[in-house]
Amino acid sequence: MPHASIIAPSLLAGDHANLAASARLVADSGAPWLHCDIMDGHFVPNLTFGPETLAALRRAGCKLFFDTHLMLAEPQKYIEPFAQAGANLISIHIEPAYDHRGTLARIRQLGCQCGIVLNPGTPASAIEALVEQVDLVLVMTVQPGFGGQPFRHDMLPKLQEIDGWRRKRSLQFRLEVDGGVDLATAKECRAAGADTFVAGTSFFKSADKAAFAATIAGL
Repeated sequence: MPHASIIAPSLLAGDHANLAASARLVADSGAPWLHCDIMDGHFVPNLTFGPETLAALRRAGCKLFFDTHLMLAEPQKYIEPFAQAGANLISIHIEPAYDHRGTLARIRQLGCQCGIVLNPGTPASAIEALVEQVDLVLVMTVQPGFGGQPFRHDMLPKLQEIDGWRRKRSLQFRLEVDGGVDLATAKECRAAGADTFVAGTSFFKSADKAAFAATIAGL
């Protein structure tokens, strides 16, 4: 059985002068997840948040599921701080050279769900050996680094390929998309097998965020 659709609005697109208020907007919309983009200025050309941002949101009363996406050159060094700060799921990229399998196992040991991420230029085959170990596979539908980029339709076959593995092996991981996701592209991604949708700019610019979240959840 496919998973029900989930929207994970991206904190990166919120008001950086008042991230707690942005998180409240997400919670008030009915969205269950908050996507936290963690960028180090090395693996991607931007800097965003550290563990203290997540911890501060927890102290401010945020109870959303923290979908924490580490876009880091050495993610294995930062698993513990993010787990301690309140992450519920920690996703790591396949592209840098480190012990992917061991890092995923460590995330689990720390009580979090774990995910593996693919950049647009990375073939699905790069993660095939790891999909039985993860709770989520994230397919980037833009080159990570900055919000507001157009959706890459050439990533849809990659979603279909990964969904095919999931069905064939009866696996339960969620299949997430991130980048240029709006109501139209989310529908295309759902048809290709995705069930978890990171929406940044399109969510925060929507006039009716609850309706936006409900529409995604209904896909």
